[in-house]
Order: sequence, then structure tokens, then C-alpha cells
Amino acid sequence: MRIDLHAHSNVSDGTETPAQVMASAARAGLDVIALTDHDSTDGWEEASRTALKCGVALVPGMEISCRTAEGISVHLLSYLHDPSHAGLLEEITKAKAARLTRAERMVTLLAEDYPLSWDDVIHHVAPGATLGRPHIADALVAAGVVADRSEAFASILTSHSRYFVQHYAPDPALAVELVRAAGGVPVFAHPVASARGRIVGERTYREMIDAGLLGLEIEHRDNPEEGRDFLRGLAAEHELLVTGSSDYHGAGKPNRLGENLTAPEVLARIEDLGTGTPIVRPPSRRP
Repeated sequence: MRIDLHAHSNVSDGTETPAQVMASAARAGLDVIALTDHDSTDGWEEASRTALKCGVALVPGMEISCRTAEGISVHLLSYLHDPSHAGLLEEITKAKAARLTRAERMVTLLAEDYPLSWDDVIHHVAPGATLGRPHIADALVAAGVVADRSEAFASILTSHSRYFVQHYAPDPALAVELVRAAGGVPVFAHPVASARGRIVGERTYREMIDAGLLGLEIEHRDNPEEGRDFLRGLAAEHELLVTGSSDYHGAGKPNRLGENLTAPEVLARIEDLGTGTPIVRPPSRRP
């Protein structure tokens, strides 16, 4: 079984529709794919319909943007939660609204120095999608300011840039609690991806584990090998699930579907623990 538990569609910052992500997963030879758009489950229905046609099992999920009290960004993957859970939905709605306000402010700052308008950014956002910095990056690429998203994030859109604006995001431990309350399985996404920015220390891991964290995404291209060794030790000590994934964004990132995989026994455990919504399996994938 080839299982990839982290992929994005244009409901957040991927470049493919949920249906296209499912089709791409089938072409990549995957048996199971998780759709984990940022702070949104709006792609689940479309992905479910296409997964049934493509013969790929879908793990409904979401990636929640969090921030510690020290200002360190944390991404939390949630699998099989109830998308209508009031507490989780309220927090996600609040974060999405803050993302929009932040993006507007960043574009205003960028427009002082670059040929960029709010309409330029909106052009790259699918209807109802969670708007974020990747869409600003796409507008900068279209304007010829940078070559691609990677260059934009390495320079103009870095958190150290004068154009960067913070936005509201829940505390990681609170997000873990809400995912568990919604019947979901919380997994810390790419925890030691130091190239993305500052990474958390021991206290944050402890707080998240105490709140009910169930897994660590260890096999991910952005986790350096020495960091993976640390994570494996932490997972063994606290009996946490170990996942692997691509973090696929279509043409938005170089990550390729299936470049890192999750073991079938881990998926089985996620399915046992997740009570909010079921895995969508085509008839050929059913036991």
C-alpha cells in the first residue's frame, strides 16, 4: 500500500482542484491520499467523488496554522475530524479571517515598491479558498518580480521581510485539544523544518503531547536527517504515530506525490482513532 498523508488543492495553496489532486494521486500509483488544505475542509466533497472514480482511498484532513506564544509557526495536521464541530470550526473561521486581513496589509506594503495590486492577488485565488502568502507569491511571479514561489518566500515574503505581517493563529496545544474534541487525529506536520523558520523547543512538544497529540510527520523532505532522529526518539518515548508524506502542492512546490509514505499499520491506527468522519474508499479498496 502506497499511502501519502499530506496534499493540498487550490482550496488552499495548491495549484490543482481537489478532483485533480485525486487524479494525480492515481497516476502516481498511490493507494491512499489525504487532502489537507490549510484551515479548510471545503475540498472534501469534490475529492471524495473523484476518489471513488479514480480508485484511490481518501483520508479527509486539514492542516491548521498555529503559533506559539513566542511567535513560532506550527502546522498541525488533522485527520478524520468532524468538520462541523463548533469549537474547531469557530477557531478556523477566526484564523481564516485574520489571514485575509493580513494579506491585504501585506499587499498594501508591497505595492509601495512593486507593481502589485489586490486584484492581481485575487486572480490567483480559487473561489472560497483560504488566501495566504503563496497567492501573493503567485502574483509576484506573474508580475515578473520573482521566478517562482520559492524565490518569493526566500526573499520578499520571508518572515524577516519588512512586508511580512503576522496574523492570528491558535496555540498549538489548543488546536490539538479541539481536533481531539472533534474526533480527529492530530499529527505535528514537519516539526523540525528549520529552513522554513524557527522551530519549537521541548516545552511546546510537551504541551502538545499533554493536550493529546497523536503523531509526528517525520518522513518529510523539509525535516533534516538529524532532526528525524530526534523525532523518532520522541515518538518512541511517547508512543506517537510516525507518518510520511509529500506535502504536495501541484506546481506550487517541487514536492512530488509519494516521495515519502506512511506505513499501512499507521493508517489503520489513524482510522481506529478517528471518529469524526470516515475514510472514503472505492469498492475495490474495501476489506
